[in-house]
Amino acid sequence: MTGSTAQPHVLLVGCGNMGGAMLKGWLQEGKYRISVIDPHPAPENTKRDDLEIYTSADDFSQNGTQADIVILAVKPQILADVAPSIVPCLTEDTIILSIAAGQPIKTLENLFGAQHKIIRSMPNTPSQIGRGMTVLSPNGLCDEHAVALAEELMSSIGDVLVIEDETLMNAVTAVSGSGPAYVFLLIEALESAAISAGLSEETARRLARRTITGSAALAAANDDTDAATLRQNVTSPGGTTEAALDILMEPQSGLVDLMDRAVQNAVQRGIDLGKKDT
Repeated sequence: MTGSTAQPHVLLVGCGNMGGAMLKGWLQEGKYRISVIDPHPAPENTKRDDLEIYTSADDFSQNGTQADIVILAVKPQILADVAPSIVPCLTEDTIILSIAAGQPIKTLENLFGAQHKIIRSMPNTPSQIGRGMTVLSPNGLCDEHAVALAEELMSSIGDVLVIEDETLMNAVTAVSGSGPAYVFLLIEALESAAISAGLSEETARRLARRTITGSAALAAANDDTDAATLRQNVTSPGGTTEAALDILMEPQSGLVDLMDRAVQNAVQRGIDLGKKDT
């Protein structure tokens, strides 16, 4: 495999928001030979000397170039349509890393061949600003080198975690994949409550966003401290925070119960969607 003795050759298929974020990180690191298949490449990318642009998979395969790893950064609904054109780009040693949401390894093996090293991944939208969380799940053919290369590449957009049990990817998706939407809803709810309390829309928006992003940054800066302790540090006995938490922490209707039911519902939907793909 050429990646083991030379600069790894990465083939990025699709260069939308997530693909573009990864590409930006890789180019900054300067450790890879990078090819991109994109029918409508961004003008700034076509002008770079450190990037090979192909408008079709046929152009790449006919060029006789071989990639060590192919990153599938296309929308899941078009993956099956794109797959036949990508197969000629693969060799028996090519690693396939998919960021197509909800597409199980079995589906990827059916599309590209079960003889390949295939890694399913679940990045989330903060990856677009380099603050993402990506979980990788490799198939049984992946060796340490394949997983390490995938980890290294995905670390360009944030933190990376590897799980061997692919069935847990539904839980991963429900927590970190869908999780940003829960946080944005919390911002919405806090803004709305602030307005109801008499604050202007502009003030409510600023307070809600800064409070939540600042609290998240504080949690990140104190990674060894559990969330319950951080919460308790803000809560004075008999104070205003405790009064609010009395509502938010009600056993049957509070935030903890709501979040548990929400995540379980998302997990079940992932299971149901996975059944349709197999």
